[in-house]
Amino acid sequence: MFRIQTMNNIAAEGLSLFPAGNYEVGPGIKDPDVILLRSADLHSLEIPQSVFAIARAGAGYNNIPVDLCSKRGIVVFNTPGANANAVKELTLAALFLSSRKITDSIRWLSSLKDAASGGTSSDGVQSGGDIPGFVEKEKNRFEGPEISGKTLGVVGLGSIGVMVANDAAALGMDVIGYDPYISVNAAWNLSRSVRHAETIEDVLRSSDYVSIHIPYSDQTKNILNADKINMMKKGSRLLNFARGGLVNEEDVISALESGRLSVYITDFPTAGLLKHDKVICIPHLGASTPEAEINCAISAVKQARNFLETGVIENSVNFPSCRLARNSPYRLLAANRNIPNMVGQITTLLASGGINITDLINHHKDGYAYNIIDTEQEIPTSMLVALEKIPGIIRVRTIA
Repeated sequence: MFRIQTMNNIAAEGLSLFPAGNYEVGPGIKDPDVILLRSADLHSLEIPQSVFAIARAGAGYNNIPVDLCSKRGIVVFNTPGANANAVKELTLAALFLSSRKITDSIRWLSSLKDAASGGTSSDGVQSGGDIPGFVEKEKNRFEGPEISGKTLGVVGLGSIGVMVANDAAALGMDVIGYDPYISVNAAWNLSRSVRHAETIEDVLRSSDYVSIHIPYSDQTKNILNADKINMMKKGSRLLNFARGGLVNEEDVISALESGRLSVYITDFPTAGLLKHDKVICIPHLGASTPEAEINCAISAVKQARNFLETGVIENSVNFPSCRLARNSPYRLLAANRNIPNMVGQITTLLASGGINITDLINHHKDGYAYNIIDTEQEIPTSMLVALEKIPGIIRVRTIA
């Protein structure tokens, strides 16, 4: 029986994929094998020793202490791409919002409600006044450019960035993209009309609009600072639906005040940004669609089940992807630090106990490695204890 602790409301369409007879699922589960969550913050919580994996129903994982998990051999999963369409649609909406002054015009029209209701508006329109005529007279203050024919720079060509680039091109934009780590799958899906930039600087200098779609890390924190923003065209528009910390807030505000940027639109509001008239803040709605929540839940549950039942790792943020077709009745799974002779020590110990290996695979990532080893014989508990004592071994478990 596998035990799954949920720490947020997870879509029922995902939870239903856990077989009732083999899984116990719920928020009050003690000593879970897997923690399944969305936005719950684990940094201040004590993660039980029983936990083998944490599955995040979403792409971001800042709410999970990944370094601590790696040291304990806890595999952290996320679901990249499951909410990509939702974020893409909001980003496309932001392109129009940043151009046509739609939010400003709606806000201004709301100020006329007093006149429409029998009072006097802030613009001095009296009750019963000619509101249609007044609106027609004043509408030119909200004039804004069309996006067709303009250049959009997309920084980051993962699942979301590729979708944004492709759809923007279909809307008539000239799209230039930058991603030094673009995956083969992303490259296959990218429209041939999207031009490739060699550097982020090329994107910034060439674009009327820039949209950011890269992960947040120590390396990408404040990647758009004053130096980078000053490379952008005067009056350009910046969109950030990835993570707030990718952009230096003070530098963006300075650029807005100088006219280097005409608009900054983001899904990550702060007190400072809300005060500025040229900032359009959206309350982190990127993945807030029922379709995205369902897709993320289904993906997270499938990954958790696959890991628990077969040991296979896909979409882990801290351990390497690792897959091996099952070739025998017994399977050993071992996580270790990526140091020399680990595989040799494991296989030597198994051989000394008369355990015959039928197949194995070892992959590594960011200082850690993961092994799937199929054997003809069941590995006794005493040998598992001996394996865990090998310096560099973090955690082992078996599947029969």
